[in-house]
Amino acid sequence: MLELIDFYKILNARFGFLNWWPAGSREEIIVGAILTQQASWKNVEKAIQNLKKANVISVEKLAKLNLKKLEKLVRPSGFYRQKAKRLKTFMNYVYENYQTLDNFFNKNTEELREELLKLNGVGKETADSIILYAAEKPIFVIDAYTRRIIERVYGLKMDYSELQGFIQSKIEKNTILYKDFHAQFVELGKENCKTKPLCEGCPLNVFCSFYSSKNSSKNYKR
Repeated sequence: MLELIDFYKILNARFGFLNWWPAGSREEIIVGAILTQQASWKNVEKAIQNLKKANVISVEKLAKLNLKKLEKLVRPSGFYRQKAKRLKTFMNYVYENYQTLDNFFNKNTEELREELLKLNGVGKETADSIILYAAEKPIFVIDAYTRRIIERVYGLKMDYSELQGFIQSKIEKNTILYKDFHAQFVELGKENCKTKPLCEGCPLNVFCSFYSSKNSSKNYKR
């Protein structure tokens, strides 16, 4: 079995170091993490641009912003009423209880994650994205790309917590590494390991269980 750190090195050699999450501030990362639920990043970017133009991307400004105005600004991201409410809930919570993100993030990873998961609309992936990219604490984000790629390469089908534990047990606990490795999964998922995979040219195909079984099936049919 391909060691996970070698898996990472192969992807890093293909795509280079990826400076991801694309954002200008921690608040913007949080906004993106909430708005990207059930939305393409292209549409999320439009909503973020609206918020930037309105100069409201801060904990205090979003907490105090009229909900109807916020709905209008985030409309491009889809499900805008639900997302505006979730964004308000998050920022209200931080502002009313901690005033600043520094105060909110000033706790250990487990405590922060537990608190985030209690907020309406914040699931495991959203919470872990905020912890890794905004709070800059080492926790591995599991998304659809990660699940698909791990299942195809290793033949392992696991739920969120199992897969997170598997990855974190195999590589060094390091925020920079976690960020870049997650970004590498996303890049491979977009380029090769799509719903309908483009296996030829994939840097991992010689190690991939899915690719091997597909080729074996072709040879058997011949």
